[in-house]
Amino acid sequence: MAPAVPVIPGFDYRRVPVADGVSLNVATAGTGTGTPIVLLHGFPQTHLMWRHVAADLAADHTVICPDLRGYGASDKPAEADTAATYSKRTMGADIVALARALGHETFALAGHDRGALVAFRTALDHPATVTHLACLDVLPTLDMWDVMHGVTAAVGFHLYLMAQPPGLPERMIAASPDAFFGHFLDIWTNDPHAIPADVRAAYLAACRDAVPSIVADYRASAGPDLDDDRADRAAGRRLRMPVTVLQQDWGAALGFDAAALWRAWAPDLRHSSVAYGHFMAEEAPAKIAEELRGLMAR
Repeated sequence: MAPAVPVIPGFDYRRVPVADGVSLNVATAGTGTGTPIVLLHGFPQTHLMWRHVAADLAADHTVICPDLRGYGASDKPAEADTAATYSKRTMGADIVALARALGHETFALAGHDRGALVAFRTALDHPATVTHLACLDVLPTLDMWDVMHGVTAAVGFHLYLMAQPPGLPERMIAASPDAFFGHFLDIWTNDPHAIPADVRAAYLAACRDAVPSIVADYRASAGPDLDDDRADRAAGRRLRMPVTVLQQDWGAALGFDAAALWRAWAPDLRHSSVAYGHFMAEEAPAKIAEELRGLMAR
């Protein structure tokens, strides 16, 4: 018998239709007295990355933790020729539809890694819906591509691999998925105990079943996501809500000012460089929950 997939204790699970042929797996809990908050996971993870933070916030907020389309137990539609199937604009529309289906016309939004890119795009596209925004350890897509250069950018090799046309990256990753996805779980953490064995196994199993959709998500960042950011930059669009950004100091190695890059998008910004590893919601959950509570109080 296969081992049970871990869940967030005390959370209710359901599948919620958000688009034609697409339903998201979502865990929900909370008192409903505070601002509802949606938590979006990163790569190569699922909603489980928020398990500690979500349980903490549920004491005074409604907390919504979905698997993004293409990840975890959510639906994985085939990538369209335009790559829009996995654009962050499409994935953001999923999140707005999910919140509305659960009875929330407005909500705070926090994302990590890939989920932070979805959160960023959702907040730009739906400024009257997203009341507060937190982005963990990421740069907006346009800025990310601009700062990647030289051998110090080798840490982002996967960005270039999965940006290639359909076929080669999927075959290469599917040939040894546990080695590929496990590589990031191993090198991006400062605390090897932050991701226990059962959760790590769940992450790897979920990724193993989602290679084409994960690659499609990344491929979109070199296509429609980049185009959307460029269009918003040219139009002078900015984030209207309070924004908190927590990230490692990538700029020290790659030679850029992360706070300045974010401030160009977010006038009401609180930016902090942190000492945690990339998986900060698992390495320092109490601190992340405190930061999110502070954001929602602004």
